[in-house]
Amino acid sequence: MRTGGQLIVDALEANGVERVYSVPGESYLAVLDALHDSNIENIVGRQEGGAAMMADCEGRLTGKPGICFVTRGPGATNASAGVHIAAQDSNPMILFVGQIARGIKEREAFQEVDYKAFYGSMAKWVVEIDDARRIPELVTRAFAVATSGRPGPVVVSLPEDMLTDEVEAPMPLPFTPVETRPGQPEMDRLVELLNGAERPFLVLGGTRWTEEAVKQVCAGISKWKLPVGCSFRRQTLCDQLHECYAGDIGIGANPKLASYIKEADVVVLVGCRFGEMPSADYTLLKSPYPDQKLVHIFPDPEELGRVFRPELAINASNTAFAETFSRTGPEATPRWANRTEELHQSYLDWSTPPTDGPGAVKMGPVMAWLEENLPEDVIVANGAGNFATWMHRFHRYRRFNGQAAPTSGSMGYGVPAGVAAKGLFPEREVVVWAGDGDFQMHGQEFATAIQYDRPIIVVILNNGIYGTIRMHQERDYPGRISGTTMKNPDFAALARAYGGHGEIVAKTDEFADAFLRARTSGKAAIIEVRLDPEAITPTKTLTQIREGR
Repeated sequence: MRTGGQLIVDALEANGVERVYSVPGESYLAVLDALHDSNIENIVGRQEGGAAMMADCEGRLTGKPGICFVTRGPGATNASAGVHIAAQDSNPMILFVGQIARGIKEREAFQEVDYKAFYGSMAKWVVEIDDARRIPELVTRAFAVATSGRPGPVVVSLPEDMLTDEVEAPMPLPFTPVETRPGQPEMDRLVELLNGAERPFLVLGGTRWTEEAVKQVCAGISKWKLPVGCSFRRQTLCDQLHECYAGDIGIGANPKLASYIKEADVVVLVGCRFGEMPSADYTLLKSPYPDQKLVHIFPDPEELGRVFRPELAINASNTAFAETFSRTGPEATPRWANRTEELHQSYLDWSTPPTDGPGAVKMGPVMAWLEENLPEDVIVANGAGNFATWMHRFHRYRRFNGQAAPTSGSMGYGVPAGVAAKGLFPEREVVVWAGDGDFQMHGQEFATAIQYDRPIIVVILNNGIYGTIRMHQERDYPGRISGTTMKNPDFAALARAYGGHGEIVAKTDEFADAFLRARTSGKAAIIEVRLDPEAITPTKTLTQIREGR
């Protein structure tokens, strides 16, 4: 006889879970009690959105479902920010939500929410377990759903009285991973299209890659001399110094790269949906009928042909396709090889930081110093905002799993993701790149970094405004400032109040020593960079945007 809470933990253990992220609640006390006797580590966050983002980051970096536990009502609605990221970014995740007792449903009981209605359009599957005997079946199914096809979040609702029921149930077995492999006719057609192309281009994206699969797909790219780009915030899928790398395809892409893609005759999408951001509002590839011949490789057949009509659709996982593609090769020296070299050089020029800029802190020299001093295997985590442009454009990602950033554009992601990343890879340096507004969305998870001794380095670019919105405001409504100004705390003092290390950078030449002191402190650290609001982008100031220059 096992309680429902014990059966939940049994099912997690059977599926290889090593850690969960949570904010405790009385609605799932029986699970917390069962975790006490388990080897599963419970990382306790400060707010449910942060805990869910940590779980999303684990799914992003490992390909295995990140696990999060939250309580009912406000806990579940807070966690929705992380579930939305997992959905749009296609990351495997399972959110367990404590629920009201079964006998009082439909009375609007304390913190009652209909989770199927609330999460129905956001998660891949929402289920409420009313019978504890079905826990092994339904939890294992949750792992299968979260990882199969297009990965994504699953929400499992747990009535609190069900968790205390004592029942007999079968021992849980682990889920069976589903692998979809490309067929030989489809691969033959891909080779035929590439051999007949004049201006081909390949885009890497999506999730559940492995380091070996990245090596294999890049080996195939090298043989074909194919110019390759990474989809928005998937830059960790190719060494940026690879001879064929042409740049990232997202917000503010290199105009030369964007022009090449528009004029390409064959575009190969591997693992990515190529949504609104990477497609530049569906202008690089037109929806539903691209100008280019499109080859789309994706693990979920429902995505193939949904937005773009492909010339060739290949239903295959990234890993299986990479292995097969690595064994292909061109009939002769590709006629586009010189263009590939030109695109790579254009990327190198594009990703070289400027030497000047407005204000006492010049971000170009700061980025140049970071590129010389960050280890190749650094992990960079960030949320959303104009501040991220400096890292996205000028940091050259070299190693697999070097990036943890939401393609959904969700603010506040960096600190919780950094906490999760440092726990997964304690031997690697983790840098959180944040804006002042972005940091304050989930900056309280800095306390989680302190509690679990995860010495992340948080760099906050503090310009006192919601920079992205101000930029759009000045472009569309020049001089009419509304709702975009902030009065911020002393972030370095805040770090010290939490028990971490704090630094303030007010001049360019102060950054290097501040970063080195943060690194050697052995503590979670915040470096507040006091940035002039005029330094809103690498190429234009706020004034230039306001004046339409």
